[in-house]
Amino acid sequence: MARFKLCLEYAGTRYRGWQFQKNARTVQGELQRAVGAVSGRTDFELYGSGRTDAGVHALQQVAHLDLETTTPPHPLRRALNDELPPDINILTVEKVARSFHARHGAVARGYLYQISRRRTAFAKPFVWWIKDALDVDRMRQAAGLFVGMNDFRSFSDQDEEQTSTRVLVDRVDLKEEGALILIRMQGSHFIWKMVRRVVGVLAEVGRGALHGEDVARFLRERSGAPARLTAPPSGLFLERVFYPGDGRDLPLRAVTNVPEGP
Repeated sequence: MARFKLCLEYAGTRYRGWQFQKNARTVQGELQRAVGAVSGRTDFELYGSGRTDAGVHALQQVAHLDLETTTPPHPLRRALNDELPPDINILTVEKVARSFHARHGAVARGYLYQISRRRTAFAKPFVWWIKDALDVDRMRQAAGLFVGMNDFRSFSDQDEEQTSTRVLVDRVDLKEEGALILIRMQGSHFIWKMVRRVVGVLAEVGRGALHGEDVARFLRERSGAPARLTAPPSGLFLERVFYPGDGRDLPLRAVTNVPEGP
């Protein structure tokens, strides 16, 4: 039984998230179907680095696959891609030691969110269009309050897989690119709906409806406000999963091009 590390990208619009579900189409489900079709086996195991929610995309999700096969990594990648739908693409396949674990071996993760400040015909599935004017400087100042170890219980729903709502956030970066506002969060891990609720709160700060003291209060005591402000999944991308030795100082770039317009 060989273990392979898979890096893949996908547009999550048509899927009910990453994790396999019996009665819904998911990215993991499509990948498992492709592995079965290519290998002719059912005794394989596939583990992702973590879940992405329904409608959320990935630039570089990581999974490991335990499979009895003599097919080398590169032909295996080509064969799997031939079986996968066009909105899921395996970037790389490499053989790794049995000690590698896609989830438990990860030391950090990064997410990217794209807000569009204008209506766009082409990038709609990959942005959140906000009609109101946003003050990016105020958003950037508020974003700094999320850096460090904080309790994000106000930014997540109850999840049976969550053992704690405390998360170490390494950085939150904001950048303007064309008509887009890019928000990147990197941290030890992220709990359910956390990034989308952080983005929703930052958008309200940009509108002027919330202030820095409100953000500090949401982190200090439980509040239902972030849940009501949850940003849509369309603009969210799992950008990168980091393992020991990986560099984390990545350029912040838009996934889609939305130039300035009327």
